[in-house]
Amino acid sequence: MTKVIGLTGGIGSGKTTVANYFEEMGVPVYIADDGAKRVMQSKNILDEVKSAFGGNIFDGDILNRAKLAQIVFNDKEQLAKLNVIVHPAVKLDFEAWLEKYKNYDYVIYEAAILFESGRYKECDVIITVTAPEEVRIERVIKRDKTTREQVVSRMKMQWNDEKRISKSNFVINNNNLKNAKEEVVKILKILNIKQKQS
Repeated sequence: MTKVIGLTGGIGSGKTTVANYFEEMGVPVYIADDGAKRVMQSKNILDEVKSAFGGNIFDGDILNRAKLAQIVFNDKEQLAKLNVIVHPAVKLDFEAWLEKYKNYDYVIYEAAILFESGRYKECDVIITVTAPEEVRIERVIKRDKTTREQVVSRMKMQWNDEKRISKSNFVINNNNLKNAKEEVVKILKILNIKQKQS
């Protein structure tokens, strides 16, 4: 049976970069944020979101993600309300994706809120990606063209590194790309996962 490696880390830690390294080495990767974007295109989910948060977060029939983010990333209760709608659909999306990779020994499930959502309980191995807080803030400001305050607000909604690390099997310090790639190679060896030859 395919084992699931949960890959997590705070916003700006470089989870997706690390996930890409695993993918380059032959491990299939599911990105939960991409799954959430897919399921948020479903009429049923959009109707539930509209019912929960009101029509003012829509421009016509189109969900205004920035308006929704403004609401949920400043209020834990609102975020929890959104997660109740989205997480079950993402779980189904992942299960359908996993069917395509059932002949693999391991797959990666990459999610920023792996612990907060409870999905870590369904993982066989957990890897946390860390980076210094200031590095993370700068990365997100640059990537998302956002403000420091917005990044810090989102960080406060997530578990801190210490808490994540306490529940993880492996930790990858992603303060530089070379180090992160070396850590991925080590983990593949420890888990006895054959690397794809390039």
